[in-house]
Amino acid sequence: MKHNMGKTDKTIRVIVALTLATLYFTHTITGNLGIFLLAFGVVLLITVSINFCPFYTPWGINTNKKKLSH
Repeated sequence: MKHNMGKTDKTIRVIVALTLATLYFTHTITGNLGIFLLAFGVVLLITVSINFCPFYTPWGINTNKKKLSH
């Protein structure tokens, strides 16, 4: 599995996931919507931890700006 997520992408995902978790646990968002958004936040954190987003693959998106040595 090739890494396809860059540092900025991962940072944004962590911020969004933490925001969603905060909103859920402070009861700002509740019910089915709250559970859905919390699960979405967990998925974001999983993709950050493995440096791979499966939704990027079909479109060939790669935000990883790894420098290649020649």
